[in-house]
Amino acid sequence: MTDGPWQGDACSLVDAYRAGERSPREEVEATLVAIESSKLNCFSFIDPDRALAAAEAADVSLPFGGVPVGIKELDMVKGWPATQASLLFKDVIAPYTQDSVARLIERGGAIPVGQTTASEFGGLNVSVTKLNGVTHNPWRHGRTTGGSSAGSSAAVAGGLVTLATAGDGGGSIRIPAGYTGLVGMKGTYGRISRGPKAPHRPGTEVSGCLSRSVRDIARHFDVCAGTALRDPTSLPSHGHWEADLGTSDFAGKKLGLCLNLGGVTLEPGVAEQLRTSAVALAEVTGMELVEISVPLPNLAAQWVMGNLSALVSELGDMWPKRGSELTDQVRFGLLMADSMYNLRVAGVAEELRVQAYNVMAEAFEQVDFVVSATNPGPAFAAESTMSAPDAEKFENLMENPAIAVGLRGVMGGMRVAKGLAPKLPNSTLDFVTSKIPDIVTMGALTIISNVYGNPAVSIPGGLVDGLPVGLQVLAPHHQDGMLLDVALRAESEIGWPRTAPSA
Repeated sequence: MTDGPWQGDACSLVDAYRAGERSPREEVEATLVAIESSKLNCFSFIDPDRALAAAEAADVSLPFGGVPVGIKELDMVKGWPATQASLLFKDVIAPYTQDSVARLIERGGAIPVGQTTASEFGGLNVSVTKLNGVTHNPWRHGRTTGGSSAGSSAAVAGGLVTLATAGDGGGSIRIPAGYTGLVGMKGTYGRISRGPKAPHRPGTEVSGCLSRSVRDIARHFDVCAGTALRDPTSLPSHGHWEADLGTSDFAGKKLGLCLNLGGVTLEPGVAEQLRTSAVALAEVTGMELVEISVPLPNLAAQWVMGNLSALVSELGDMWPKRGSELTDQVRFGLLMADSMYNLRVAGVAEELRVQAYNVMAEAFEQVDFVVSATNPGPAFAAESTMSAPDAEKFENLMENPAIAVGLRGVMGGMRVAKGLAPKLPNSTLDFVTSKIPDIVTMGALTIISNVYGNPAVSIPGGLVDGLPVGLQVLAPHHQDGMLLDVALRAESEIGWPRTAPSA
């Protein structure tokens, strides 16, 4: 038996299989032992019998043949739990396997070993839930991995698996990648099918993976991208993403530097470190680095509330009578949406969306890529249920029973008031945004690429306080291949650790 799981990338593991240096059975056994002894709490479900049986039948000629992978808890696998990381669905079993996972297993030959933890319904940039507890960052125990693909990032950076599935509806691939020193890419909207159930709302979610290398992402695209009949937003794939790596010509192109994209305040040391990384990226690509302003509207509050309609539909009769089983933040968001969302809020949300489209288009008319921070700072406390700087204050408020009752009363009054004064909800949201901007701009560095639908990648951008920070690069729609090549230049010329030093 091997000493432990493979510490390189997934592609090199397949090479080792094909060279006879390692076997899928050995790798699965080592992976299962490592997961069992890990203190990261990044897997919520393990299926050893299935994994070992698949290892015996593995076809290593396939792109990911015999590679053990983690499957994000929000991704459906027939016969596995379908908890959505929530106590409300803790006993539900998935009746189907979603397209992207099925392709990874059937076309790719990957071996699913279990489910990686996620934030509840994928709604928060944190790594803690009532159902699974706290997932820890392999770079430093007690720090978050972010969300919602919390366990996937911990498992890959922590040396347990070389690849794990992930999804990005507001930054949920890039945010954890940034906190754990991984490369994480959100492709152009529709690049990978969300089927067989692909609701229109929120119209931002993209499936993908968390990995240690750019070529793993390209190979994942080769296997999983492409159209699907049950997802009308899915895009065609040419199928040679990996073969095309390294073929882009960056001569005469410009990198637009806007580290605080969305007007986010960066924590001490982050701007300095990422500016250094951006200069290095410009040097290795040969592009010109220029300062750029991207004056995006703050659309988070109106946009988020509208998207909660999909969750209300999923909860059905369980909301609000079983609301106490939800995390405080999800419950509060639903209460706000119930109380404040109306046609005028929806209308303002659409106005802001179009404004954002135009601002991004104007940016890409000036430069070929936009460079920003992925997160405001390095990983915060793992136990935090919010990713905002003032999170502790709000957590304490939510835990106070009297305040919780008062908030419900206020929300009930708002439901009545919005019928008499339809403009009141927007005025209230604008006031909240102006007074506590950090609360409503969570993920503002990443969310714009979900709203606009363009591809964006987080690459390791160095360390602050001994913890990773991500450098995010945005490209125009359908420039996924060129964006992969930007990341590849950084990987090959600058480099980054495959796993956390403590892994």
